Amino acid sequence: MLTKGDDFPLHQSAEPIAFAGTDRNFYDRYFFNGYAPDGSVFFAAAMGFYPQLGIVDAGFCILIDGVQYNLRASRRSAGERLDLAVGPIVIRIDEPLERLTLTVSANDGPLSGELHFTARHFPIEEPRFTRRNGTRLFMDYTRMTQNGHWSGWLAVNGARVDVGSDWAGTRDRSWGIRPVGAAEPQPPPQGNFHQFFWLWTPCNFADRSLFFHSNDDGEGSPWNRRAVVVSGKGAERHFADPAFAAEWLPGTRRLNKLTADFDGSTRLTLTPSGPLFAMSGLGYTHPVWGHGFDHGALEVAHDSLAEAKRQWGNPLAMHVQALVSAELTDGDRTDVGVGVLEQLFVGPHAPTGLSGLMDPAA
Repeated sequence: MLTKGDDFPLHQSAEPIAFAGTDRNFYDRYFFNGYAPDGSVFFAAAMGFYPQLGIVDAGFCILIDGVQYNLRASRRSAGERLDLAVGPIVIRIDEPLERLTLTVSANDGPLSGELHFTARHFPIEEPRFTRRNGTRLFMDYTRMTQNGHWSGWLAVNGARVDVGSDWAGTRDRSWGIRPVGAAEPQPPPQGNFHQFFWLWTPCNFADRSLFFHSNDDGEGSPWNRRAVVVSGKGAERHFADPAFAAEWLPGTRRLNKLTADFDGSTRLTLTPSGPLFAMSGLGYTHPVWGHGFDHGALEVAHDSLAEAKRQWGNPLAMHVQALVSAELTDGDRTDVGVGVLEQLFVGPHAPTGLSGLMDPAA
C-alpha cells in the first residue's frame, strides 16, 4: 500500500509508512538517473538516511565526454528526517509521487545544476526484498520505482547543459534493512557478501515504461524477480517469473546483451549503447564513501573517474549502470526505447556460467 507519505524519508521498517519498526541497519533512500536522448550525457543522484546511525549522505554524478564526475556529501542528521539537504545537494518534493526538484548549488567542485523530475506514471511497488545469510537477516526492504522526464540544467566546470523534456530517466525510493555504515564486528561465518546476482532494467518507450529485475542465488533460482509493463495511462501488467539469457563481454562480468522472455509473447532485448556509469560515485560499495559512514558534522568531496578507471577489474567499477537500447516485442507490436541495465555480480551463477567469487565469464 503506497501513499503520499512514502515519498518522504520517514519509514521505520521495510513496510510502507503505515507500519513501523527499528533496526541498526535501517535506511531510507532516494535514487535518480537521467540521460540525454543521444546518450551524450548521463547523470545520477542519491540521498540516504540512516536514522539509527544518525547519518545522512548524498551524491551527484555526471558522465560526459567519457569522464564521470562525482560529488559526495555526508553530515550528521541529529534525528531530523525532513531536512532533505546534504551540503550543496538538495531534494524538494513539489508534489508527492508526481514532481520533484534536485538542486546542486555552486560549490568548490565542478558540478552544479537544477533538475526537475515529472513522473510518467504512478510508481510501481516491487516485491518486498527479504534475504537471509544463514540465520542472519541480510536484506529486508521495499522499493517503489518510477520513470519520468527531466527539465532544467546542469553544469560541469562552468559549462552549462540545458536539459529538455526529451531527457528521460528513472527515480526510486527504497527503505528497509541493508548493511550500512561500518562493518559489523562479527558477520556470519560465511560472510555477508559471498554471492549476489543483481539485474535491474528500467526502460522508457514512447508511450510505455518497462521494469525488469532479478536477484538470483548461485544455482540461478530467483529469490526476487519481476517484470512490469506500464501503459501510458498507468495500467500495469505484472510478470512474476520471466526467463532471461545473458551474453557476456569476454573476459569480464559485464553484459554484452540481455534477453528476457516474460510470457512467451512479451520479450525484451537490451544492448549496451554507451559508456558505463560506476555506482561507487553514489557510494555503492565505495571503501571510503560507502553508505552511512561517519564523516563528521559535514564533509563534501569531489573526484572523477576516466573511462579507463571504469573498466572491468577496478573494484570501484564492480557495480555499474549501462545505458542501453531497448527493444520490447509484445505480440505483434515492437517498441524501441532507451534505458539502463544495472549490474552487480558477485560469486557463482550457474545458468549464465559464472563461477568463483569474481572470476570473469568464460
